[in-house]
Amino acid sequence: MLTICTIGYTKKSLERFVGLLQDAGVDAVIDIRLRNTSQLAGFAKRDDLAFLLRKGFSIEYEHLPELAPPPELLDAYKADGDWPAYERAFLPLLTERDALALGRQIMARYRNPCLLCSEPTPEHCHRRLVAEWWAARLPDVEVVHLL
Repeated sequence: MLTICTIGYTKKSLERFVGLLQDAGVDAVIDIRLRNTSQLAGFAKRDDLAFLLRKGFSIEYEHLPELAPPPELLDAYKADGDWPAYERAFLPLLTERDALALGRQIMARYRNPCLLCSEPTPEHCHRRLVAEWWAARLPDVEVVHLL
């Protein structure tokens, strides 16, 4: 059984964030955020996080914007909070963007990857949708949300 983890960095200290990754045996963080260079990202700003994970904790880092929502979809959800509409619009994009091939590549490269986004919990986050979509299509894949 292969495990794909998910994590959000918001409302977590750096110590808690890294501790969760280490405790789960994560060997790669797959950043699927649309906007990952904002000053608001704090320790999770793309280049800083990549450096920190690789040099400090021997955890690989990849950015896969193909798995991020398009700006207009993310902005619409932030404006109206309509999660069911967001899901209906986002899930077909995974097929269009060949997310299955990306999932196969990630699972072949790493033994325990973790999808990263900003939301503190997975309920209303696209990282959960991607992980569950992969688990439904790739053999022997389970999803673990790191909270």
